[in-house]
Amino acid sequence: MGRTFLNRIVTGDETWVAHVNAETKQQSMTRGHTGSPTRLRKARQTLSERKLMVTVFWDAQGILLIEFMTRGTTINSEVYCRTLKKLKRAIQNKRNGLLSSGVVLLHDNVRPHTVVRIGEVLRKFKWDVFQHPNYSPDLAPSDFHLFTAMKKWLGGQHFSDDEELKNAVTHWLKSQAAAFYAEGIG
Repeated sequence: MGRTFLNRIVTGDETWVAHVNAETKQQSMTRGHTGSPTRLRKARQTLSERKLMVTVFWDAQGILLIEFMTRGTTINSEVYCRTLKKLKRAIQNKRNGLLSSGVVLLHDNVRPHTVVRIGEVLRKFKWDVFQHPNYSPDLAPSDFHLFTAMKKWLGGQHFSDDEELKNAVTHWLKSQAAAFYAEGIG
């Protein structure tokens, strides 16, 4: 695909981030008994019940929108419409000319993202939607690139409250080099 087309792609998804994060397998490997120094085993972890859902939209240049869900709310068409309107404002503010060149939105095609109301908003914005099969993680850059790297970074970390978690996640997302995001879109 041409660089011009790739530069028009805006992608995003939601994921959970927890106050207490299990270490990755690599991080949590410990030595077995002393008679077998090469034997490794995974340490037992307990996962946090305290977690937040974060929605992240990004393109080949970097982060466009980070939004944390309020506890007790769910993503429905009304919430997703508001998020898309915030995304449009973020694109206007951060990516001069992208709206006029034509946004290609690559997002989950799960129910709250595909209802008629969302289609109407996207048509009003004149955004193209990148069509792909349901549950195709190889075409979901947030899942296979961004969130994988972020979860690896989160591994083993503990956060005392929501604000500390939000600040850490936001800082990590914004601190990644543009090349990291370009690689994910590519």
